[in-house]
Amino acid sequence: QVQLVESGGGSVQTGGSLRLSCPASAFTYSNYCMGWFRRAPGKEREGVAALCSDGSTSYADSAKGRFTISRDNAKNVLNLQMNSLKPEDTAMYYCAAHPAPSPSWMVFVPSNYGMEFWGQGTLVIVSS
Repeated sequence: QVQLVESGGGSVQTGGSLRLSCPASAFTYSNYCMGWFRRAPGKEREGVAALCSDGSTSYADSAKGRFTISRDNAKNVLNLQMNSLKPEDTAMYYCAAHPAPSPSWMVFVPSNYGMEFWGQGTLVIVSS
């Protein structure tokens, strides 16, 4: 059973940075894409960014220019570097893996669509 365990959440002020991490060794040579999702209080889940095994990536409009998804192959870890954080980025962030056809599919799939593997989430709080 694959377990995804996110790390790196925390509390920062507006304009600060955080790096989220999630183990990726189980999906290094597979047709799975990995991605980050978030759910803010009272809101639906939304895709943030995704990366597939061919290196292709996709970002939500809210993440473009501020967030970077990457895989550290030496450590087999999926990272989400988040810069210029805003209060509206406050949410629980989840790592997921799914045999998606493309990273954009994974980011923009409807919020009620389940991914095959989910982490437990890590909380990000951005204060003004």
